[in-house]
Amino acid sequence: MWNAFAADTAAHPGWPIEAGPLRVRAGVVTLRPVRRRDAREWAALRLSERDHLEPWEPTVDGRWRENNSARAWASIHSQLKRYARAGATLPAAIELDGRFCGQLTVGGIVRGALHSGWIGYWVGRPFIGGGVATAALALGVDHALGPGALHRIDATVRPENAASRLVLDRCGFREEGLLQRYLHVDGAWRDHLLLARTREEHGRGAVAGLVTSGLAQRV
Repeated sequence: MWNAFAADTAAHPGWPIEAGPLRVRAGVVTLRPVRRRDAREWAALRLSERDHLEPWEPTVDGRWRENNSARAWASIHSQLKRYARAGATLPAAIELDGRFCGQLTVGGIVRGALHSGWIGYWVGRPFIGGGVATAALALGVDHALGPGALHRIDATVRPENAASRLVLDRCGFREEGLLQRYLHVDGAWRDHLLLARTREEHGRGAVAGLVTSGLAQRV
């Protein structure tokens, strides 16, 4: 039987992430470790997709162009690796047919009696639809509750974000409640729904659920 406390013996179980491939309508989706050399593709996608991404992301200090430049990626990448080495996060790049198309992060990892973390993701607008985000999230959830040795994974989503809510539903998340004025997003404190999935209800996994429903194929 899996021992929740055994994972504390490893500095960072589940890191670095290598998950997939998984075929969906849009192509083949994989998760891999973020790399310093992702800077150009990351910045180009973030800068071109500001109107698509910014309305849903937590407010941060500074200007969008500066915070999402290729130069900024060096600091972001170093911070992600530092947190990963400390066992606090599992950062990954999302690829579609070998092309960088977004990020997935398991963060806020706490061990001990809790063994939980949160999961979040973004993909550029050219990659919306075709099952990319759903496949990436399923791969991330299976990794977090498997090699990542977590017992529980949380996700939050604004009630009006129907697309992300559908992705979470397809990956087996259940709603637990409403977090009022939870995060400052798009100029105001926004309510978020709290959803979760635990090992006890994980069954054969999120990827297996997509395959069974015909939304994905293992490669």
